[in-house]
Amino acid sequence: MLIDISDENREGILQTGAARRGRTKAQRTMNLDRRNFLKSLASATAGMTLIDLAGAAEPASKKLRLGFDNFSVRAMGWKAPALLDYAASLKLDSILISDLDAYDSLEDAPLKAIKARADALGIQIHAGTWSICPTSKFFKNKWGTAEEHLSLGIRVARSLGSPVLRCILGMGDDRKTDGGIEARIEDTVKICKSCRNRAVDAGVKIAIENHAGDMQAWELVTLIEAAGKDYVGATLDSGNATWTMESPLASLETLAPYVLSTGIRDSMVWEYEEGAKVQWTAMGEGLVDWNLYFQKFAELCPNAPVNLEIISGFARPIPYLKDGFWKEWPKARASDFAKFLSMARRGKPLESHKSPDTKAEQEYQKQELERSLRYCKQALGLGLKA
Repeated sequence: MLIDISDENREGILQTGAARRGRTKAQRTMNLDRRNFLKSLASATAGMTLIDLAGAAEPASKKLRLGFDNFSVRAMGWKAPALLDYAASLKLDSILISDLDAYDSLEDAPLKAIKARADALGIQIHAGTWSICPTSKFFKNKWGTAEEHLSLGIRVARSLGSPVLRCILGMGDDRKTDGGIEARIEDTVKICKSCRNRAVDAGVKIAIENHAGDMQAWELVTLIEAAGKDYVGATLDSGNATWTMESPLASLETLAPYVLSTGIRDSMVWEYEEGAKVQWTAMGEGLVDWNLYFQKFAELCPNAPVNLEIISGFARPIPYLKDGFWKEWPKARASDFAKFLSMARRGKPLESHKSPDTKAEQEYQKQELERSLRYCKQALGLGLKA
């Protein structure tokens, strides 16, 4: 433990010592009584086990629901029923089904049957889909226009009993488009507003993710506030925070008042000659202090589930030392970057992973997720069924 012995604190210590010497007899007697009380307390708890003591002050993280985003096991190609059975086999509380392709039908009756299956298994579904920004490089017209896409997603979420619809704006390359990320935020706000009444009537909140390097936490907050926080919130992605040069903990603290859903994973960050590299990892194998993170999370976002979205095996360069890099980040905040840089200076390079075939990739993804879930249950105490 580091002790501050600056001149100011040294003076305070000296003053404290002088005050101690000048205490009255009554004060000294009170301190003796306090020491006797502490001795009695130590005797009373001497026979208690660690389990007894833990039960007396159960960590807040125990109250957090634990689940996963189906993107964690994307190579399996599972539809919703198989995903629910897998979640049940792992004794989980929630699941984020983050794409509409996971359903054989988007009609109301089949979706309600999936809801009934989830209810019977004690698993809460969070519904999701992809880009709702019509000018994003990530947007696809598979589900119609952006407004039609968002309207469909809201209806699907309602039928599934999901309180949220996870959406995204786009990706990091949107920062290079005409008008930059601010223009894409404006376009996304317009689409959200066009579907406000549908969302409110359905009882579904639009939960927009900080995704793939598109928005920093404060930029996502501007989107939510502009659209209306009564029906729009955030899907907090801890890994994507590092792709936008943010500390996951700082991102949590900024987005906490708006968090409705999550995609959680660990990150390793290290410096290289042009800046830093980020490689996502299984939980507990990166740089994030998860005990502190979930202590804050339980305090600030107690109703949001912890859905793991494990994506491992490759590094993304962030060449912030190259000429022209910062043109895409004209309003980046020095305080956020300083925290990210601190992570990079603590990190170490990791090897990349490439599976030789589809079956090997399926096993790799399952192993990464299941190891992460065990860590969350055993080391962090997450999950209602843990």
